Amino acid sequence: MNMGESYKISVDVRTQYIVEQSIPEKDHYVFAYTITIHNLCSQGVKLLGRKWHIMDANGHTQDVEGVGVVGLQPYINPQKQFEYTSGAILATPVGSMQGSYQFAADDGAVFEADIPPFRLADPNMLH
Repeated sequence: MNMGESYKISVDVRTQYIVEQSIPEKDHYVFAYTITIHNLCSQGVKLLGRKWHIMDANGHTQDVEGVGVVGLQPYINPQKQFEYTSGAILATPVGSMQGSYQFAADDGAVFEADIPPFRLADPNMLH
């Protein structure tokens, strides 16, 4: 890693509860999340992989790791962004996700960017 270069990635998340695919009486709650990854670096980066930590309201956790996102390993030019939508299924109407992305920069450095915790929730369950 070139210590003179700072590797800055910002992550924005929007979530949606998918009523049509959820079956509450069977503890099956489906959520979509749209992630926008902003490359704030002065060089391009390639998204190599992801790690997720998913937790439902009962404290049940699931860790997921994989190559790329939604079957892609996107290259993001400097000061540009990449957006994708994926989903998660929980056994409770409320839960959370957090994790990290692994990137390779044009200079060969490999680094991780944190995905801050975000909430998954059926809006009817919030008071």
